[in-house]
Amino acid sequence: MSFWRDPINFIIQWVKTVLEGWGAGPDGVVFWMNLLGAVLVPLLAMFFCLFLIWYERKVLGRVQDRLGPNRLGPWGIIQPIADMLKIFTKEYITPQGADKVIYNLAPILSVAAVLLIWAVVPFQRGVYGADLNVGVLYIMAVGSIGALAVLMAGWSSNNKYAVLGAIRSVAQLISYEVPMTLSLLVPVMLSHSMSMNDIVASQDVWFVVTVPFAAFIFFVSTIAEVGRSPFDLLEAESELVAGYNVEYSGLKFGMFYVAEFLHSFTVAMLFSVIFLGGWRGPGAESVPILGFVYLFIKTMAVYFLSVLIRGSLPRFRIDQMINLNWKVFVPQTLAVVIFTAVVDKLMVGAPMGWRVVTLLAVNVVIGMIMIVMLGKFAHGERERQLRSVKRTDSSPA
Repeated sequence: MSFWRDPINFIIQWVKTVLEGWGAGPDGVVFWMNLLGAVLVPLLAMFFCLFLIWYERKVLGRVQDRLGPNRLGPWGIIQPIADMLKIFTKEYITPQGADKVIYNLAPILSVAAVLLIWAVVPFQRGVYGADLNVGVLYIMAVGSIGALAVLMAGWSSNNKYAVLGAIRSVAQLISYEVPMTLSLLVPVMLSHSMSMNDIVASQDVWFVVTVPFAAFIFFVSTIAEVGRSPFDLLEAESELVAGYNVEYSGLKFGMFYVAEFLHSFTVAMLFSVIFLGGWRGPGAESVPILGFVYLFIKTMAVYFLSVLIRGSLPRFRIDQMINLNWKVFVPQTLAVVIFTAVVDKLMVGAPMGWRVVTLLAVNVVIGMIMIVMLGKFAHGERERQLRSVKRTDSSPA
């Protein structure tokens, strides 16, 4: 095994050899390797978050015609480190009357909900935390912990603004979990497995090409799940004074901040694994490190798109956001699931090309129907606003 062709597995084998040299038996080697993986992967993810903060601030600066961080270090790259050191020194404030156990547990859960997802992500051929045969179900289950952390933070803060923000945030998170879960059924049906490794292995043709509408719904739903613009109603400062985390300060507030950035990158990585073939690419089988490079490039491309959307689009109103979910996304995603199941069953044994073209055609038709529905939705919204303006103008002074 060459270090340059497969450095990750080379280091893993070296650590195993060292542990065996120290007298650890087979069970001891497995225990210590699992412990090291459980410690190192979250630590690397947390430190990588510093780069994500710098990267996003620089991209948003360019999108909005400003510089972004540019003082500390070359191109301002040390600014996130300075921010981290500063937030460590901030005073910890616990509101009077707060439920201290739940109040302190909420920010921990918000970060843990994101880090737990990394356990089933295949980073390259043969490198993953656990190959669960219910990997997709596991992702949905641990992802829901984030909604629980939001509710715990708002409820335990003894603040009416925080409670209102938490209730509205949970309504958003739970609502958009429906189309996200339904869209995940499509790659599960096409790969005939819920294992993340099997989903990657089954993508001889990327699922984003085969079922682009399902990929679009999943992408938009994940943005809403993270609470990023235009779905950033979790922190609607104008109405809720920063929302559910208004009573948090110092490192506790920083953990919510870290969870948001890390969650954005994690869902971009999930999109790359589920719809863009994950680590697969030219030469990834023979040179495993290329698989990690391919996955990173795909993830950064999806992440860049989400950052671009954040810096470009205005915020939805809460009623517009809920209507978009229940009146457009959910029925359209149900249609995609039903027609994908029918086509997948009817095209058993058919050539791959015919199967891909048929599924693509079904997705295009459903996508066109969604565009028509969105047009009618926008037209009705404009008419309601015009009627409201006319009533206001005609009312007596």
